[in-house]
Amino acid sequence: MTQFALLVICLALVGQSVHAASLSAELRDDAGRPLGNAVLSLAGSGASAVPAPGIMDQRDKQFAPTVLAVRSGTAVQFPNSDNIRHQVYSFSPTKRFELRLYQGTPSEPVVFDKPGVVVLGCNIHDWMLGYVYVTDDAWFAVSDAAGKLQIDDLPAGTYQATLWHPQSPNMLPVPAGEVNVAQSGAQQRFTLQLVGGAAAAIPTAPKPSAFGDAFKKATREVQQ
Repeated sequence: MTQFALLVICLALVGQSVHAASLSAELRDDAGRPLGNAVLSLAGSGASAVPAPGIMDQRDKQFAPTVLAVRSGTAVQFPNSDNIRHQVYSFSPTKRFELRLYQGTPSEPVVFDKPGVVVLGCNIHDWMLGYVYVTDDAWFAVSDAAGKLQIDDLPAGTYQATLWHPQSPNMLPVPAGEVNVAQSGAQQRFTLQLVGGAAAAIPTAPKPSAFGDAFKKATREVQQ
């Protein structure tokens, strides 16, 4: 590669970093409490045409993360990091699939090819509940437990924002107005009304018991 070509590439990268901005957002419910596991997406152009792969893990008999946001067309792996087997499924119209009883990571990922909400369950552990939010929007992120998120590499401009949470009315995305992002970046607070009041706690595995431990041991022996 010639020195001229390297110079052109460096100038292009510098130009991208100069024009890229970040949006720092804080999400709250209608009572003003921090809202975790909420998706903020921004409609705009310029993102990569090839979505990055996604990962929905299973750890401590829970889906991790609880909410995974991906672009339409994303291939998602479903590794099982537990030392027991899980059987992941979805009956959601957006994506129906089933990964039969397994450990480790299935060889083939699941491709989420159209926008919508996919509710995940496990046939073995009824309390396990997860969500894949599939969007056509170019930029998005999921809020942490403190209700905060950040979206990087945004070209300066005006975007149409959308919010979603598992307790959104009818589980549908909610329009959240315009977001203006300057070259220096932007900060904004969003409020989302939830069905049923405060955000529900993530279901956890039942506490172990002598009977439960014996039952699980017998089940594992049958599965092997």
